[in-house]
Amino acid sequence: MFRIGCYPGTLFLVSLFHLSHPWSVNNFLMTGPKAYLIYSSSVAAGAQSGIEECKFQFAWDRWNCPERALQLSSHGGLRSANRETAFVHAISSAGVMYTLTRNCSLGDFDNCGCDDSRNGQFGGQGWLWGGCSDNVGFGEAISKQFVDALETGQDARAAMNLHNNEAGRKAVKGTMKRTCKCHGVSGSCTTQTCWLQLPEFREVGTYLKEKYHKGLKVDILKGAANSAASRGAIIETFSSISKKELVHLEDSPDYCLENKTLGLLGTEGRECLKRGKALSKWEKRSCQRLCGDCGLAVEEQRAEMVSSCNCKFHWCCAVRCEQCRKRVTKYHCVRKEKGEQHGGNVPPRKLRRKQP
Repeated sequence: MFRIGCYPGTLFLVSLFHLSHPWSVNNFLMTGPKAYLIYSSSVAAGAQSGIEECKFQFAWDRWNCPERALQLSSHGGLRSANRETAFVHAISSAGVMYTLTRNCSLGDFDNCGCDDSRNGQFGGQGWLWGGCSDNVGFGEAISKQFVDALETGQDARAAMNLHNNEAGRKAVKGTMKRTCKCHGVSGSCTTQTCWLQLPEFREVGTYLKEKYHKGLKVDILKGAANSAASRGAIIETFSSISKKELVHLEDSPDYCLENKTLGLLGTEGRECLKRGKALSKWEKRSCQRLCGDCGLAVEEQRAEMVSSCNCKFHWCCAVRCEQCRKRVTKYHCVRKEKGEQHGGNVPPRKLRRKQP
C-alpha cells in the first residue's frame, strides 16, 4: 500500500500494481466523499507523470531514476537525502499539482473553474488580465494537502522533503505561459487581454533538472536531539533558503558502482549514445559520462531491425505492408580488458571520475 494523503477523518490508500511497466497505477481503495475520490485519481495520475518525467530527464545520467528511488510513502522509504531524492520529491509534487490544475480546466471538478480573480486589472502596458487562466491556485492547494501529508516527522529530512515539494509547485507556477488576444478595429490590436496557461509538462521537468544541478546542500548537525530548540533551528535554516531551490542533506553516492544495499546497479551494461543529428550535447557525452569516466570501455554492437514499412490500403478493406530491414548500431558500457587500462597499470574502476 502507498499512502497518498489524508484529510481529517478520511484515509486515502492507493494500491500500486505492475501493468505495462512497474510504475502503472491501477486501483484505488479508499473511503470518503466522492469529491475526494475524484481528486485522488488526479493525484495518482500526476504522481505517475512525475515518475515518467524523472525517467526521461535522467535517461542518460549515471543515476537514471531507478525503482528504489520512487517511493514517497514515507521519508524512511528513501534511504538517502541527496540531490536525487530532492528531485524525486519536486517532480512528483509538480506532477500532482500540474494534473489537478489541468483537470480543473477540463471541467473534471464541479467546484473548480477558471481563475478570473484578476480579470479587468492592468497587467502591463497595452494589456489587461482577462480570458480563462488555468487555476493553479486550486491545483496548488489540493496537491499540498495530499503530497505534504506524507511528511509527519519534524526532523531535517522531513523539512527537506517539504521544501522540495514546495519547489516542485513553484516550478509549475514559474513556467506558466502568458497567452494574449488582440482587440481593436480591423485587428489593430489597440488593447490585449491576456491569461495564464500551463506549459507542456516537459518544460517543468527541464526547469527542475536545472535546479537539480544547482541544488544546495544544507548542513544540519547530526545526532541533534528532537527538541523544540532543534526543530526551531531546522525551521530557521530552511526558511532562509528560496522556496524555488532544491535542497539536500547528503552527498550522492558513486553511481558508477553497483551497490546492492542502496539498490544501485552501476553503469556497467548501460546503453549510451555517440552519434545522431538530433542529439543534445548532454546525450552526445553520455558514453564518456557512463563508460569512460567510470573506468569502463564502450562496446559497439550492430544489429538488424525489422519493421513494417511502405504500407498501402487496398480496397476493400486491408492494409498490406512490406518488411523493411535496417542495420542499427548501439553502444554499451563494458569492463575493460586487461592491458587496456593505460597500459595495464591502472586497475578497472579506480580511474578518477568526474561528478555527475
